[in-house]
Amino acid sequence: MATQKMLKFVSTPREMPEKRSAAERSEDFHEIYREFARAKAAEQASRCSQCGVPYCQSHCPLHNNIPDWLRLTAEGRLYEAWQVSQATSTLPEICGRICPQDRLCEGNCVIEQSGHGTVTIGAIEKYINDVAWEEGWITAVQPGQERAESIGIIGAGPGGLSAAHMLRARGFQVTVYDRYDRAGGLMTYGIPGFKLEKDVVLRRNQWLADSGVEFVLNCAVGEDISFDAIRGKHDAVLIATGVYKTRDLDIDNADAGGVVRAIDYLTASNKVDFGDEVPDFADGELDAKGKRVVVIGGGDTAMDCVRTAIRQGALSVKCLYRRDRANMPGSQREVQNAEEEGVEFVWMSAPGKFIGHVTGDFAASQEADVDGPVRTVSQIASVSIQKMRLGAPDVTGRQAPELIEGADYDEPADLVIKALGFEPEDLPRLWGVEGLEVTRWGTIKANFQTHQTSLPGVFAVGDIVRGASLVVWAIRDGREAAESIAGYLTGEARIAAE
Repeated sequence: MATQKMLKFVSTPREMPEKRSAAERSEDFHEIYREFARAKAAEQASRCSQCGVPYCQSHCPLHNNIPDWLRLTAEGRLYEAWQVSQATSTLPEICGRICPQDRLCEGNCVIEQSGHGTVTIGAIEKYINDVAWEEGWITAVQPGQERAESIGIIGAGPGGLSAAHMLRARGFQVTVYDRYDRAGGLMTYGIPGFKLEKDVVLRRNQWLADSGVEFVLNCAVGEDISFDAIRGKHDAVLIATGVYKTRDLDIDNADAGGVVRAIDYLTASNKVDFGDEVPDFADGELDAKGKRVVVIGGGDTAMDCVRTAIRQGALSVKCLYRRDRANMPGSQREVQNAEEEGVEFVWMSAPGKFIGHVTGDFAASQEADVDGPVRTVSQIASVSIQKMRLGAPDVTGRQAPELIEGADYDEPADLVIKALGFEPEDLPRLWGVEGLEVTRWGTIKANFQTHQTSLPGVFAVGDIVRGASLVVWAIRDGREAAESIAGYLTGEARIAAE
């Protein structure tokens, strides 16, 4: 009987939730997709082929039991669908919104391979879990037994929050430390509201607090509290800081005024969205309004920047990427959304240098020798753009971009945003920690199964181990590390040292 509700992909076309028009959504920071209605969610879920080997599940880092909750949704059994969904995912309402499903579950859907269009897995996951919140099915964690052991988690991003959830459910005492004034990490301050509205993150943060997780915010490890103090206070420590150091460009005039880091730009925009006072936004430095904006990069962060600039009222927004569209790392769905909103992509292009113009000087006013050199400040005026072509494959197998000599041209710009990816900070130096081993890339060295570092009782997860990656991978790491930490503290599991 159940199968009669499924396998509808032949007769029912693929549909996403209705997308707000580009003109409407470009005026605000609200999410761009409208909600599925119950009937539409059930209809789309019924397109699942219930295949014997569910590639959607195997290509999900959390191995979510997608076919089962699609079937339950198609049958109108939403409470059971939610139970299956949240059994393997700690932040399902967030993954449904921001996972690159086109590269993971949906991109490996069997009916997609057969030309019928993938099941809209992400939109249905979002729908199921939004209904769960609305219906009050999601209640605070109530451990069967409280335990005396405590865990200190450094970083309130997806990895840290997922571990906090799992450990608290087992009755452990959990304290999360974070440098920002709100928990959530890049989910709060890095990802714009049009992809992930902030009340969704704050609601989950409050749920964790209601469940007994303690948050210590505005607390920078190495400045406000030492790493040794955290280790001394807790029975185990989890490092889940993420990576925030921006990759830079080695080109002329790299420090010109108006050349900013993506993380600074996005954080300022999100803080303004919260209603916070942000001086660098108020004085115009991090505000794209009325400016010719050039974003450098082709990943999801670059997509966030170009679409934010549109919403801030930029005069024009151009995105430079040194490869072609097919080779860009960002979500193709995000590229399409950006193009609809008025972003121009300049493929096969890279910045050669930043060209500035003098805006002022500092001489005697800075107690400088009046006979000495005058210090000048340069404000960005344009970007010298080098045209590229794709050559032989590099060590990763991707065609490497090569410079086309003599094809340079200047692109006027008032604001340049560097979205070139992130690198790990030097935590052993910043925190004054001896014996915390790192890899040659600067990431923390941790066992892939247990997530234990070179220090006893210290674990690490997420981007600080993997390098810049996806929220869903951090969630998986956090869940796995929670299991290892619980075993370490109770003596129920052996923790590998390597």
